[in-house]
Formats: sequence, structure tokens, C-alpha cells
Amino acid sequence: MNVNPTIGQHKEGASGATFAVVLALSLCHFLNDVMQSLLAAIYPMLKVNYDLTFAQIGLLTFAFQVTASLLQPAIGAYADKRPLTYSLPVGMTFTFCGLFLLAWASHYWMLVFGACLVGMGSAVFHPESSRVARLASGGRHGTAQALFQVGGNVGSAIGPLLAAFIVVPAGQASVAWFSVAALAGMIVLTRVSHWYGAHRRAAAKRISAPEVSPFARRTVVFTLAVLVMLIFSKYVYMASMVSYFTFYLIHKFGLSVQAAQIHLFLFLGAVAFGTLIGGPIGDRIGTKRVIWVSILGVLPFTLALPYADLTWTTVLSMVIGMVLASAFPAIIVFAQELLPGRVGFVAGIFFGLAFGLSGISAAVLGQVADWKGIEYVYSICSFLPAIGLLTVLLPDIRRRAN
Repeated sequence: MNVNPTIGQHKEGASGATFAVVLALSLCHFLNDVMQSLLAAIYPMLKVNYDLTFAQIGLLTFAFQVTASLLQPAIGAYADKRPLTYSLPVGMTFTFCGLFLLAWASHYWMLVFGACLVGMGSAVFHPESSRVARLASGGRHGTAQALFQVGGNVGSAIGPLLAAFIVVPAGQASVAWFSVAALAGMIVLTRVSHWYGAHRRAAAKRISAPEVSPFARRTVVFTLAVLVMLIFSKYVYMASMVSYFTFYLIHKFGLSVQAAQIHLFLFLGAVAFGTLIGGPIGDRIGTKRVIWVSILGVLPFTLALPYADLTWTTVLSMVIGMVLASAFPAIIVFAQELLPGRVGFVAGIFFGLAFGLSGISAAVLGQVADWKGIEYVYSICSFLPAIGLLTVLLPDIRRRAN
């Protein structure tokens, strides 16, 4: 299939060979996020081993997320002009090194540095892998983006489960065992990079007209600002769940660490399912409608969660995860259609925002939890999806394209 890296509007279906690239990237996203999710999953263990406060736990998340968020937009923008063909296995190498530091850290600041290395791995991996997934999509951008992202979501869901049944019984040093996943990812990504390089060489032989946004610059800037606010509402709430849901369950319902990790797994599994269905639905009915339902539609459930018993907390958390997760593929595709030819920059910005907002909000919410209690965090976060009302301000890209 012939696709220029700056062109995103081709109508051909993806061939089996090129869509296999999307599946390979989804597998590597799975491996990448299994390793990354171990950090949050072992927070209860680290809290005991290093006598940490909630604020220090929040700083660990901050170190990981902000490192990723600061580097991703820069890497994405640079790669739009000079694609980094073999950057994908290099990014996995950073994660590999971070795991060893997290496994063998002798004091708290080694944990922070290990978290930063894992963040650097994400900063390299996400913009370029998102670009390659779009190139291999054959025009089914939402589906490809969803398949790519669902690998990460499943990895994030499996990570806490692996932590509960492997790391918690075996101890912190067992985190190093997961370096095998990093090695596997490096091998697969090297093969993907071969395909990417061949694709770029073939595309360089053709002359393609540069794509231009169908909207005026002012509209583009305003729309991006609205999308940023929607990302804010989603990822602050997600940070409260990923970083502190286990502590909430332990505090409010007296669950063990392993039982709380299983509940976190159920939430993250629902997130993976929501991501998977969000992309194809967006391709069929339009990304704006998916964003409407995903962010604003979850509000009744988030408002009910702080007042639910354990059974309903489990049910509500899964509904919240599934509905809220479907927004991110739609937002990425919406922004990429808004700025054609800037695929890496858009992916870097929005993945970077996701990481950065998660990190900053985790640190802030940790301070709030120390100050007012963990239940208070979920009371104030329950109102965040109301920001989804801003979706009404988004332009209709599908109608404009027609």
C-alpha cells in the first residue's frame, strides 16, 4: 500500500500486511504499558517499603508522566519533518533500563529516576507508533487508532493483576523479570521499523501535494483549546482512579491489597474495552458524537460513585472506565483531521497532555488526599465530566469535508 507519511485521507482499505503492522504496534503498546503500569500497581508496596506519604507517591507519578509529556510533543514535531525510523526500539530500551532501577532502587530518589526513564520510553514510543499506525490504517483511522490504543489499555489492566500475583508475593526485585517483555518489544519494533523505513523510501519517490486544514487558523486554535479541556476532564479523573482507587477501596471497604488490585484490573479492563469500541464507532458515526457520549455521558455515574457500596462501586467503576475511555481515540483522530500533515505533532501533543495532566493531577490529588482524606478526592472529581458540555463548540469535520 502506498501512503505518504503526511497524507491521511486515502480511501483504500488496509491490506493484511499493513494492518498486521497495526496489530504489531498494538502488541508492543500492550508490552510497553504492562511495564509502565507496574509503577502505579506497586504503590502500596513502595509506600510500605520506603515509608512514603501520598504526596511522595504523587511525585513518582509526576516524574513519570511529566517526563513523558514534556518530550512527546517535541519528538512528534521533530519527526514530522525528519521521521525517526528506528526510534521505536530505542524508546523500549529506556523502559528496559527504568525497570531495573525500580526493581533494585536503594532509596526513594532512585525510584524517581527510574520513573523518569520509563517516562522517556513513553515519550519516544507513542508519537512515532501512532504515526505508523495511521500510515498502516488504509483510511480506517479510528479503527487503527483504537486497535493501537487498546493494546496499551489491556497492558495497563493486566499490569496490576501481574503485580498482585507476582510482584507482591515475590517482592520488589521481581519487577526486573518484566525486562523480558521489553526485550520482546524491542525485537518486534525493530521489524516494524524495517517496514516503516521501506514505506518511507517508497513514498519519497512520489510527489504529493501538501494537505491543508479545511478550517481557518483561528478556528483550528479554538478547537484545539476545546479538545485540551476535554482531555483535562478525562485524564484528571483517570488519574484519580489509576493512582488512588486501590487506596480508596482499602480505606472505605477494608479490602486487602490483592483484592483492591483486582478491582483496579476490572476498571482498567473496562477502559480497554471502551477504547476498542470507540474507534470503529467513531469511523461510522463521527468522532464528535463519540466525544459527546463518552465524556458528558459518564457524568451520572461519576456523581454516584462516592455514595455507592462495594458492589455498586465495582459496577460503576467499570461503566465509567468503558464510557470515558472511548473519547481518546476520537479526540486523537479529530485533531489529526484538523491538522493534516502534522500527525506526529498532534499525537505528541495529546499523548503528552494525557501524561502531563495525569502526572500533575496525581501529585495534586495526593496532596488533597493527605489533607482532606481519600474519599474527598472522589467527591470533587465526580464533577469533572461536566466539562464535556464544551463538545457543543467543536466544528463538524465530517460535514465540512463533504
